[in-house]
Amino acid sequence: MSIKVQVRANESLEAALRRFKRQCNYGGVFRLAKANSWHEKRSDQRRRERRERIRTIQRATRFAQRRAGGRR
Repeated sequence: MSIKVQVRANESLEAALRRFKRQCNYGGVFRLAKANSWHEKRSDQRRRERRERIRTIQRATRFAQRRAGGRR
């Protein structure tokens, strides 16, 4: 996975750097780097993945309810 950012005409270096950091964040580069920076016990990994799955399901459910027109 490589992220490339081309500096546009009349764009400051700071703006290009912000775009690069945003793309890294959206691409999950920071999350992968953080996950691989230390050892995680298997039980902790399962617990974290379970929480992430639950959060994803809840987010999808909320989104589906909003689309259907019924807010809770």
